[in-house]
Amino acid sequence: MTETILYSRTDHVGCLTLNNPKRHNSLGREQLEGIRAVLDEVAADPQVRVLIVTGAGDKTFCAGAALQELSSGEIGDDAFQKMTAQVADLAIPTICALNGNVFGGGVELAVSCDFRVGIDGCRMRVPAASIGLCYPLSGINRFIECLGVNLTKRILVASEEFHADALHDIGFLDHLVPAQELASFARGYAEHIAGLAPLSVQSMKRILRQAAAGAVDQELAAELATKCLQSNDLQEGFAAKREKRTPSFDGR
Repeated sequence: MTETILYSRTDHVGCLTLNNPKRHNSLGREQLEGIRAVLDEVAADPQVRVLIVTGAGDKTFCAGAALQELSSGEIGDDAFQKMTAQVADLAIPTICALNGNVFGGGVELAVSCDFRVGIDGCRMRVPAASIGLCYPLSGINRFIECLGVNLTKRILVASEEFHADALHDIGFLDHLVPAQELASFARGYAEHIAGLAPLSVQSMKRILRQAAAGAVDQELAAELATKCLQSNDLQEGFAAKREKRTPSFDGR
């Protein structure tokens, strides 16, 4: 594990932190490998029900790929997309807590998460067109799945810069909070989701992702729904309603 990528878990909530604020939390080969190692750990840990992805410092969540390593070839063509695909493929929900501005591939990392919380005053821009890059197809598809074609055109083709209020208005940010409240809001939101029925949450996330990509496996959707109907968690949910208490789900 690299010191520039940190990971911790408290109860059912994991937190991955990009910890290189002096370089605006840009991601080189070392950081990409570190993130993927954390994601492997998260995927293998049944105790983790939600993952928060955030950055250290008060200026930038992530400036994207380290341009020097990208131009030198130290980062392969698809290294960044393999990492974001691994984020998107996690079975559990993910929350991106943007502690500052976000640029380039950092925006793709953010849209690879299920939910995004930003802070007042933050900015977002993908400058690929301004430096002569064509964004990779898998990344373009991820933007479209999350934000739609027209908004993706504004972000990639026109390389527009968006500020906090606009980011919330266009749906890039699900929530916008003062900087000093970001950590507590993200933690509270994660704990709320972690308290829901894991089978239900993960099943619906899987079906929704297929729907966004335009290809829902009907048999799989029915199988997931049946699994939830037959689960201990559903019985616990019904019992908690009857007894007027908070349910305690175990994911079975």
